[in-house]
Amino acid sequence: MPTQRKSKTMLARRSNRLIALAAIVTSFAPAGTMAQVRSRSADQATFVDTVELSKKSAMVVLARVTHLEPVAASARGSLSATHRRYYAEASTRTLLYGQNGIGGSLRYLVDLPAGPASGAMDIEGKQVFLFAAPVPGHPQEIRLVEPTAQQFWSPDRENRLRSVLRALVSPRSSAPVTRVRELSFVPGNLAGQGRTQIFLDTKKGPATIAVRHVPGGPESWGVSFSELTGGDLHPPAPDTLDWYNLACFLPASPPQSAYTSRTFAAKEQAYADYRMVVAALGPCERS
Repeated sequence: MPTQRKSKTMLARRSNRLIALAAIVTSFAPAGTMAQVRSRSADQATFVDTVELSKKSAMVVLARVTHLEPVAASARGSLSATHRRYYAEASTRTLLYGQNGIGGSLRYLVDLPAGPASGAMDIEGKQVFLFAAPVPGHPQEIRLVEPTAQQFWSPDRENRLRSVLRALVSPRSSAPVTRVRELSFVPGNLAGQGRTQIFLDTKKGPATIAVRHVPGGPESWGVSFSELTGGDLHPPAPDTLDWYNLACFLPASPPQSAYTSRTFAAKEQAYADYRMVVAALGPCERS
């Protein structure tokens, strides 16, 4: 009988802890957070997901999940029908980003895909990246910046994440495009020769895309995150912050007010070059 009473007491304490953590996270989360649940698993995150989760986070932690259990319906809040909420405990491996220290053990809520094939319980013992913010007054508890903001660890993902974090904190990093300011094509002296310049505004200042036409050859293009366009310009490498700041923020077509060429033919060429650049960048894929 004493053993049964002890077991019931431990279960009651854990239940109370789950309800308290759910209340803390729900009250601390910004309005609309629960509506941001995505129908994806941790293995489906794209490069864009990694950048945008990193930008939202006050801390990025590499941790090992030590315990996972479903949260009772009465404590779980509003969820997508495709997900189920879990209470997780984890041991900290590394604080990859964050201005304050972090404890050796963590508690948080995470939404995982529902269904028999979700493999939620297989996460126990696995290493994960947590994109989070601290919960004020509760040093061992964190709030994921999105309910699904947990990614499985792998060497490739860690290298990619560290590269993203370094770029985001660098004072020399580029910034998202906010406006297409000017767009013009200037023909050269020879048939098939010319240059299109696309002047952009970003959150950090000006940027310029140049498209070069040479007789008998394919057009080439590059970007400078400044007003300077001298020398050889090159397109940004895929899955870099420079690529993200163009691919995810350039509008599909420039505004009419941006065209500065005087002739219809020049405006038509400038538009064609702009669309070529957008196509070369490829889609901004979010899962």
